[in-house]
Amino acid sequence: MELPESGKRLTIYDTETPKLALRVTATGTKTFYVVKRAGASVAWVKLGIFPDMTVEQARKAAAQALGEFASGANPAAARRAFKAELTLTEFFAEYATRHGEKKRAWAADQQRFRDYLQKPMGNCKLSEIDRAMIAKVLSGAEKAGKSVATVRNIRALASGLFGKAVEWGYLDYNPAQGVKVAGKKVSRDRFLQADELPRFFAAVAEEDPAMRDFILLALLTGARRANLCAMHWRELDLSSGVWRIPRTKNDEPQNVTLCPEAVAILEARKDSTGGGFVFPSKSASGHMVEPQKAVIRVMARAEIPYGRDVPNGVTLHDLRRTLGSWQARTGASLAIIGKSLNHKSPQATAIYARLDLDPVRQSVNTATAAMLEAAGLKDKADVVTLPTKRSAA
Repeated sequence: MELPESGKRLTIYDTETPKLALRVTATGTKTFYVVKRAGASVAWVKLGIFPDMTVEQARKAAAQALGEFASGANPAAARRAFKAELTLTEFFAEYATRHGEKKRAWAADQQRFRDYLQKPMGNCKLSEIDRAMIAKVLSGAEKAGKSVATVRNIRALASGLFGKAVEWGYLDYNPAQGVKVAGKKVSRDRFLQADELPRFFAAVAEEDPAMRDFILLALLTGARRANLCAMHWRELDLSSGVWRIPRTKNDEPQNVTLCPEAVAILEARKDSTGGGFVFPSKSASGHMVEPQKAVIRVMARAEIPYGRDVPNGVTLHDLRRTLGSWQARTGASLAIIGKSLNHKSPQATAIYARLDLDPVRQSVNTATAAMLEAAGLKDKADVVTLPTKRSAA
């Protein structure tokens, strides 16, 4: 396209939406307008600047503006209303205050918004965003090699955002509805095998005391990372061998049974950390946040593949699965395993609720004993001191 002379503008009308115009300046700036004629006067209602606004978005915005004009809206008033409408980024800030910050997975939602939604749609007005745009974002994530679970989480965030926009009166419909995610979420079944446990425990012993204890407790309790990071001494009753988590991923409290080895680890930490977090840090939260680097080091020393996308790879979450798998191997029922790991499903919830903690304790103790025996650390039902190469913190 040849640019106009300095001080002039080139106007191009859309063939599909006749009253939609694109004005091009001598510097190459391209701006979409709706042209509204009323007798001898002409109103140019600015819609957006290309490429931040695509042709498809401009056509949709033009159709909306023309519909308002047809119903008697004043062009100047329509222009002011459009300018006042929130962009997705502006709405996300309101969403954070009114809803997002209350969510358990808020940090993950913020990361997904920054990485996947903000760049392609953040500057768009809410009414400009349609199914095609959301589908394009999801397709881009799929082509980039993101897992089906990640793509589903992106879609869930978009649906939740626009659902609140509808609820709060910003939109009339949710553009994420009807957008499908291809492929099935693959359920992982990786857990530490008997021949890997000796190498694993030896590698954990090389870590500094805090990370060593954290990783061992992740295995021995089956607790989720976030709950273990935020473990607080007020939640622990070591004499009874119970850890009371006030709020879990399921938004419900959980009693975690502590095997004798887990109690011994915590007893050793108690004097050094006082009455606050079991794993304190200088982070904003005051407790440990991300132990991934330590887990990577441990797996490297143990010569165990690390990573969700690595063949036969192990992640921190797989330590939680390891406890459940060894419970199953040592004869625990699915209901017992679900209770101990705080799994939740409509079918199993009623069964979990009727379970006493005693059979859960027996199952966890049996499973942890079997793991320690497989690692060559325990020959009988005695409490063992797990290998360390540094003094306890």
